Amino acid sequence: MKYGLVVLCIFLLGFIANAQKTDKRLEQRVSSLLAGFHGDIGVYIHDLKKNKTVAIQADTIFPTASMVKMPILVGIMQKIEEGSLAYHQSFMYKDSLLYEGEDILGSFRNNEKIELSKLMMLMLTMSDNTASLWLQTLAGTGTRINAIMDSLGFAYTRVNSRTPGREENRKQYGWGQTTPREMAVLMEKIVTKQVISKTASEKMLRLLGRNYWDEEAISQIPSDVFIASKSGAVDASRNEILFVNGKKCSYIFCICTKNNQDTSWESKNEAWELTRKLSRLLWEYFN
Repeated sequence: MKYGLVVLCIFLLGFIANAQKTDKRLEQRVSSLLAGFHGDIGVYIHDLKKNKTVAIQADTIFPTASMVKMPILVGIMQKIEEGSLAYHQSFMYKDSLLYEGEDILGSFRNNEKIELSKLMMLMLTMSDNTASLWLQTLAGTGTRINAIMDSLGFAYTRVNSRTPGREENRKQYGWGQTTPREMAVLMEKIVTKQVISKTASEKMLRLLGRNYWDEEAISQIPSDVFIASKSGAVDASRNEILFVNGKKCSYIFCICTKNNQDTSWESKNEAWELTRKLSRLLWEYFN
């Protein structure tokens, strides 16, 4: 039964992809831009106004890094929708929740209170890992989040870390895994109010529109344009998903990389430079 559902999900995504037309001119320009990248790269672009797409290695599985926080967000919103969690519900932070790093939540004192809404803000705006792992548990763990992703038609988008049965996937992909197409379709479903409910989708879109990490793809788009986004980065993988809604254009694109030779953390990192160039190309092309 589970195998049959996966096959159905792949068929439906393939049907949707076939119903859309490929923007051949844009595809050529993007392919030229990606040529020579020292690593593996996948891109999916959807022009929402003309319903045209570009898909380059778009169904290849990549590590999500912090993009996994979008599926976690969906899991939390599902709990809020069903009434088992409340958006302004107060929780007590414990030192045992700490995930070592530079997180804001990790600087809290033991037994300090914080609202669920602020945990969600920290996860999405600041990409706070301590908050994110706590929210993953509150959402019902990776097992429940993965079931929701499955119900939305995603065969490959999964939480791996701290999720029984996914230990081998975690070794290969880390915290989570996805494809450029699936991550873009998840964003599109939120934009078109198809995830959980209209109200839940609208709330998620607002939350995704408050990204502190705006120096890569976002930096190439005028500041008066609405953008919902989530980025993710580990040494050999840099990813970003954006919904861009301008006066003349509306589009979604996802870029994922893995096995990157350049694992540096400076602005000139090859994957980040490529992400900025792609974002600039798309903004100018659609405008």
